[in-house]
Amino acid sequence: MYLALATTAVFAFMAIVMIFVRMRASRRPASVKKIILPPFFMSTGALMFLFPMFQISWLQVAEALIVGMIFSIFLIKTSKLEHEGDHVYVKPSKMFPVILVSLLVIRIIIKLIIGTSISVGETSGMFFLLALGMIGTWRLAMLYQYLQLTKKQSAEI
Repeated sequence: MYLALATTAVFAFMAIVMIFVRMRASRRPASVKKIILPPFFMSTGALMFLFPMFQISWLQVAEALIVGMIFSIFLIKTSKLEHEGDHVYVKPSKMFPVILVSLLVIRIIIKLIIGTSISVGETSGMFFLLALGMIGTWRLAMLYQYLQLTKKQSAEI
C-alpha cells in the first residue's frame, strides 16, 4: 500500500512539473526534433519490462495504449501550432493546463482503483504504456500539423 501511495505521489509531482515545462516550452519555436524526441526519450522506460515484476499481458498492453490514445485527443484538441514570423510555435489553449490536471486526476483515480486488484509493478507498466500511448499519439499529431504548416509556408514563399 505504501509503495502504491509513494509511486502515485512521485507520479503526481512529475506530472505537475511537466505541466510547467510544457507551458514554458510554448515560448520557444517548435521543430521536428523538439516534437519527436520526448517520446523517444520516454521509451527508454520500456526497459522496465525486462523485469518480471513489470511484465503485463498483451490484453493489458492493448488496454493501456488505447486509453492513452483516447486521452491524447484532449491534448491534440488543445494544442495548436501557429506561424509567427519565420518560426512555428506551439500555442496551447487556455484549457491546456486544465486538461493536463484533469488527465492527471483521472489517471490517479484509475491507478488507485486498479491498484487494488493488480500488483504495483503491473500497474506501473500499464501506466507507463498509457502515458507513452498518450504522448506518442499527441506528438504524432503535432508532427503532422508542423509538417503541414511548414509545407504551406514554403509554398507561399
